[in-house]
Amino acid sequence: MSSSGSGPQQRQQASEADATGRTFQASEHQHIRYNPLQDEWVLVSAHRMKRPWQGQVEPSLLETVPRHDPHNPLCPGATRANGEVNPHYDGTFLFDNDFPALQPDAPNPGPSDHPLFQAEAARGVCKVLCFHPWSDVTLPLMSIPEIRAVIDVWASVTEDLGAQYPWVQIFENKGAMMGCSNPHPHCQVWASSFLPDIAQREEKSQRAYQSRHREPLLMEYGHQELLRKERLVLTSEHWLVLVPFWAVWPFQTLLLPRRHVLRLPELTPAERDDLALIMKKLLTKYDNLFETSFPYSMGWHGAPTGSEAGANWDHWQLHAHYYPPLLRSATVRKFMVGYEMLAQAQRDLTPEQAAERLRALPEVHYRLGQKDRETAATA
Repeated sequence: MSSSGSGPQQRQQASEADATGRTFQASEHQHIRYNPLQDEWVLVSAHRMKRPWQGQVEPSLLETVPRHDPHNPLCPGATRANGEVNPHYDGTFLFDNDFPALQPDAPNPGPSDHPLFQAEAARGVCKVLCFHPWSDVTLPLMSIPEIRAVIDVWASVTEDLGAQYPWVQIFENKGAMMGCSNPHPHCQVWASSFLPDIAQREEKSQRAYQSRHREPLLMEYGHQELLRKERLVLTSEHWLVLVPFWAVWPFQTLLLPRRHVLRLPELTPAERDDLALIMKKLLTKYDNLFETSFPYSMGWHGAPTGSEAGANWDHWQLHAHYYPPLLRSATVRKFMVGYEMLAQAQRDLTPEQAAERLRALPEVHYRLGQKDRETAATA
């Protein structure tokens, strides 16, 4: 082999020298970003959006859903799998999940005989909350008072289940793409006897940040995003919506109260009203992005509850995560496979680009007629 040849080390040195001579642009050059809330990194490769898409294309989403289906177990008056008949509710409806992942009376697995085979008790309660009696509406198409009613149930069920369990997870999977098997507008509430993994990471990160900097991580983060503005999507008197600096999903957002709040039940009436309004605006923008009923998984994170609820949790800040999968269109999604499963998360456009696109979208839903649009615009 010739000694004058260019080996791997020489090529790497030449590449690094070339890189130092160029100006970094987040929209053109790959880089990694740190998520201080969950203590992980994400690879940002915005230049990949230039490649032609030849992968899977999802079928068009079903836009025509019957308003009432007597065979749909979530509809008013319908019979569920366990034989129970739903009331003819005209607002929200909260009930025990017929197929719960957690039950309150599960036995303890007992001691482990080896450190590589550990199991611990897991007990809890799972509930389902129907948002509305109609199957053909979603949150962005509901009225502000109807959304406010959902928020009130979120707060009350957190308080009720949180009296016994240390973690109450409210989450909504919207759309078949996110594994939702029923189009009726609803969410789930799982209360557990243990802190789940992500909650543990957020607890550790927020506690460590408060210890070092003497202020809550997400309070300072919200303040910084207000100053920088480039990732803000919506702001109101009491709330912020932004695409996090460390976002993984293409149009992921973080919903934050401006005031220091630990849990949903602590929200004031004014904050709940404002939350209903900003949620409607955000979810309308989501639907307007590709003019489709935008799929996502979302959920609330607040300070732990249960027997330790009275401890000092001032390092926590209430927040909601929205994780939508759509990337290029209503039928092209982001897949978390391969590198994402085996190495670390990767995204294909910058959070700043995503926020800019969401900011520019109208706050009136694309499905509304002209008269409805004019009414909504002046409301």
